Amino acid sequence: MKKKDNDHFEKRLLEERAKLVKELQHLDDTVLNKSQRDSSGDLSAYSFHMADMGTDSMDREKAFLAASSEGRNLIEVDEALRRLYRGEYGLCQTCGTEIAMKRLEAVPYTTLCLSCKEKEEKASRRA
Repeated sequence: MKKKDNDHFEKRLLEERAKLVKELQHLDDTVLNKSQRDSSGDLSAYSFHMADMGTDSMDREKAFLAASSEGRNLIEVDEALRRLYRGEYGLCQTCGTEIAMKRLEAVPYTTLCLSCKEKEEKASRRA
């Protein structure tokens, strides 16, 4: 991979990392570090209606799932940056061939070429 490409993907990955950190911080500030009572806005320890309590719980669960997903993506971006700095970025971790630029543009933290990713997905569908 050329120096110009490395610089481009480093910038993309750092931007993606900043976006993920910002999203995680927002989730942390608005939902994750608040008790159910605080997040619902109720002054009492109990919701006014069981449906309200269920909605509050569902919203918190969605926030936890989003945070989990964003956290995994952040780890993948950090790993991609490490590969970039070690000179291993853009190489398929299964077969060692270069990953197509279009694929890297679409998913800059990918670790597999399209062929290996398709094989992985077919194998996981069979299992």
